[in-house]
Amino acid sequence: MSTNSAHADAVDKLAELIRDIPVAMLTTMGDDGRFHSRPMANVNRQFAGDLWFFTRGDEPKAREVHVDPRVNVSFAAPEGGRYVSVSGRASLVHDPSRAKLLWEDATCEKWFPGGPEDPELALLKIELDEAEYWDETTSGMRALQGLLRTAFTGEPDRALENESVHWPGKN
Repeated sequence: MSTNSAHADAVDKLAELIRDIPVAMLTTMGDDGRFHSRPMANVNRQFAGDLWFFTRGDEPKAREVHVDPRVNVSFAAPEGGRYVSVSGRASLVHDPSRAKLLWEDATCEKWFPGGPEDPELALLKIELDEAEYWDETTSGMRALQGLLRTAFTGEPDRALENESVHWPGKN
């Protein structure tokens, strides 16, 4: 499989896993040397390799990524057995056309009543370096392997798929 094909497959898999998870946890490094985590509304329904979040340009997270752009973003859907952890580099972007594409009234209006043209609105763009995911919603063949393993060993097998993906040109 070519690198481009593998990358495209990874993007598709991550898109599938995070699409309907409503909240992600964004972790930045504060100027105090401590990790700072906070929930962020997931508006990445059309994930294509970069993550995007709405924020305000004057919030602490914006200052933190200016000093140290390294971040982690995690997604969890325990009821569906899906977990994703992504690391990358964040930057603050002012792009009204991108904001309009990502805008979801039900999610965004309570935070930005001025809509996608709200002057306080900024986008936090995360360019991925690597991602790791755990997925219990794997193929039937993998589930069958888990059942067979349980039958022969007596140990439960949850047929958990775990993969790490490094982005081309990163690390």
